[in-house]
Amino acid sequence: MSDIAIEKLTETEARAELARLSLILSQANQDYHQRDAPELSDAEYDHLKRRNAEIETKFPQLMRADSPSDQVGSPVSDGFSKVAHAVRMLSLANAFDDEDVNDFDMSIRRYLGLTEGQGLAYTAEPKIDGLSLSLRYENGQLVQAATRGDGTIGENVLANALTIADIPQIIANAPHITEIRGEVYMSHDDFAALNQRQAARGGKLFANPRNAAAGSLRQLDSEITKNRPLRFFAYSWGELSEPLSDTQMGAVERMKALGFQVNPLTQLCPTPQALLQQYAKIEEQRATLGYDIDGVVYKVNDLALQARLGFRSTTPRWAIAHKFPAELAWTRLEAIDIQVGRTGALSPVARLTPVTVGGVVVSNATLHNEDYIAGRDSFGGEIRSGKDIRVGDWVQVYRAGDVIPKIADVDLSKRPEAVEPFAFPKVCPECGSDAIREDGDAIRRCSGGMICPAQAVERLKHFVSRAVFDIDGLGAKQIEQFYTDGWVKEPADIFTLGARFSTGLQQLRNREGWGEKSALNLFEAIETSRIVPLGRVIFSLGIRHVGENASNLLARHYGAWSDFESAMVAAAPQEGTSWDDLLSIDGVGVVMAQSLVSAMNQPAERASIDRLIAQLTVEDAARPDTEGSPVAGKTVVFTGALEKMSRAEAKARAESLGAKVAGSVSKKTDIVVVGPGAGSKEKKARELELMVLDEDAWLELIER
Repeated sequence: MSDIAIEKLTETEARAELARLSLILSQANQDYHQRDAPELSDAEYDHLKRRNAEIETKFPQLMRADSPSDQVGSPVSDGFSKVAHAVRMLSLANAFDDEDVNDFDMSIRRYLGLTEGQGLAYTAEPKIDGLSLSLRYENGQLVQAATRGDGTIGENVLANALTIADIPQIIANAPHITEIRGEVYMSHDDFAALNQRQAARGGKLFANPRNAAAGSLRQLDSEITKNRPLRFFAYSWGELSEPLSDTQMGAVERMKALGFQVNPLTQLCPTPQALLQQYAKIEEQRATLGYDIDGVVYKVNDLALQARLGFRSTTPRWAIAHKFPAELAWTRLEAIDIQVGRTGALSPVARLTPVTVGGVVVSNATLHNEDYIAGRDSFGGEIRSGKDIRVGDWVQVYRAGDVIPKIADVDLSKRPEAVEPFAFPKVCPECGSDAIREDGDAIRRCSGGMICPAQAVERLKHFVSRAVFDIDGLGAKQIEQFYTDGWVKEPADIFTLGARFSTGLQQLRNREGWGEKSALNLFEAIETSRIVPLGRVIFSLGIRHVGENASNLLARHYGAWSDFESAMVAAAPQEGTSWDDLLSIDGVGVVMAQSLVSAMNQPAERASIDRLIAQLTVEDAARPDTEGSPVAGKTVVFTGALEKMSRAEAKARAESLGAKVAGSVSKKTDIVVVGPGAGSKEKKARELELMVLDEDAWLELIER
């Protein structure tokens, strides 16, 4: 019967052929997805799948309940395996107004050394509000689907991705290795229908389509995902064995030709003005698209220029997300609570009568600081009325960047009588210590330090968070429990639990929510977590002003904990070569540097840090492959005007070869690269008898 042309099949023959194809394709799916031992070739499988679909088109009344057209993938085992991204999945920097977009264009031109008159084209595409997914194809076959995770490690959700109709399982005429990246999302209509079904069966209602899409993709049972109407837009790529194109727009067209859905509103724009016009066009259609978007993404079109621009620590230099203005809603301010953070900052939070803002039910909003509440501060130009905020007020709420709820305005006509201005506390609500506001600081902070439970607990929560130590089984809830019981008072205590409690396992497994297996797993996870990269160790210390990106910058600069530690001690006087070297790191300013050396040189805090380090094996930071580099380990200073590359490009190139780029000349400088207009730095270099090279000599040196 397989030889009978579809147009010649009778209804009886068609019914029998659909039954045969269902059996064959079902077995093929099991062989491929569960046994990893396919009996059918890709071409045979595709031919049978197409034949099944064509018969169903001709005889729709014969479509089976177990039709292969509705069966994609197969159930997965419990849990997801972790996947290391071959190419990191980074986030995007944001723009919120026209000036930001123009600044983005100018920053790229400066980096590349382009004038305003030289052409520089971009693409503009809607920013889908969904869940990022990376699809890896080898020899045209989908072999891996990974969520973003932390950008380096994601979850393998292949079985679930196979149930999404927009994601092809086989692609033809593609590079041997092809990683296609995009966004999993859910349409407004499908989201509404899903919530109706959830309500009918008494299940959980989702707050918005993005949450619904993310929750659906991460189901351990792929049958649940299969019944969730997920979609996929492709817009980028990861590892490729050969380029898709030489332009961003060409690559998008290539992805479309490979069978992926690409957004039809993606547009090539020759100027920043054209970008803003496309932004306005997309924004006008936002309410009628049928799916959520929260901005427009701009990317440099020329992929060779993208390669030259490269990446910052977490974002590409060649792309930016132009976010839409926040959406607004009015509601009642019921109370103002004060929360104490891990740095001692007293942060006011508005408790609101719940209201839907941008599709999300909002019941809390940030109030930043006491000046913001008093109406004395525009808070960096954010939306504010200049009116003070009082409990009982009718307030306008907006979601900054469509994410963080904030208060924009107060309707004084609805203010209840005899409502007093809010009195910001002068003592910590957690420990009663004085809450001090230093000159020039907008934040009032608890002076209690580690005696303040909020600070101690929040520092410990930060320590075990996903971006830091990420110890399986030890999250915010467990750390609060251990702190209350006196088991853990500082980070080092986590790693001495086993030694301090000979019956720790017995004590833990008898507690509510714990058993012998979960207790054993925790102690094993703690042991595994003793080996940790330098960047995460620095970030784990919770030093004020030192975030994750800065921690990684410091790790790459110093390489090893011992070098970082000795440098911070040497920099304690805030002068001298170690201090200058710290300030020479791109992204480290005086405020951050002061915070670093203060933390590393205060006896109590340093003692706590030393106790932690004694429990760890700190991995040195990964260094660039500088084998054979003539400038590896050398300190280079660029001065004067460079003519063949921009200053930023020269700096990035030198660092990629293992050199340290400094901003000032000293005895520790090895090479000074001078261009036209070089002044005092060149003079000092010659006085110190340092190696002085012009730009051509520098390029000849590094390209040997």
